[in-house]
Amino acid sequence: MLPIRFNATDDLSHPSVLSSMLLTLPFVGLLLATLAIASFVALEPLGWLAAISASVVYMALYGFIHTEAIIDVADAVYAAHSGKDPYVIIKDPTVGAMGVLYGVSFLILKISALSYLLMHHLFVPFMAIAAISRISLLILIRTHDFRSSFVSQLKESLPLWPLLILIALYVAVGWMVPMSIALLGIGILSALLLSSLAKKSLGFVNGDVLGMSLEGVELILIFAVLLAWV
Repeated sequence: MLPIRFNATDDLSHPSVLSSMLLTLPFVGLLLATLAIASFVALEPLGWLAAISASVVYMALYGFIHTEAIIDVADAVYAAHSGKDPYVIIKDPTVGAMGVLYGVSFLILKISALSYLLMHHLFVPFMAIAAISRISLLILIRTHDFRSSFVSQLKESLPLWPLLILIALYVAVGWMVPMSIALLGIGILSALLLSSLAKKSLGFVNGDVLGMSLEGVELILIFAVLLAWV
């Protein structure tokens, strides 16, 4: 949701533009987490209300785009169970009952867990989680074949070596942060597991599966941090 302006002549579908966008995603995660932390610190005298507000701010800053994917994937999975075409359902702009239930349940868990993280001042782990979830997203893009022309275009624009360098950079910096390397491993494994389970249920992977995986990774990592530090 942060304002980024382009010229009318800019080709936003050019591979170099898409590659730059993808490789900066972890840094975008760091920025969004920093803004959410800043909002919590500014409102901290309000106690738990500050933590809840900052948690919502974090998701609002990425436009709830990944959170919305959970609703679509849940609807599509249950459609597949009933013999319907999950791809038709996942592309349908309307929302089904199961999507609402899973979406609301996830929001309760995500806001509660992230609020708990902020109230314990675990700011650095939060920033690490925001970066790891997006590194995991990049790995999924490189790993899967997609039933989405746009995500397939992203995959073609994501070079392997810069991605490996990005991961190595995180590992190099992560040695200074307790548990950060372990969180990276948990995040990548969680992303692969969640996306594989979705693919098994749906028969395909698309952008919604990527978004659902990112949200799942963040929730799993927040719980891992809280179990380790609190």
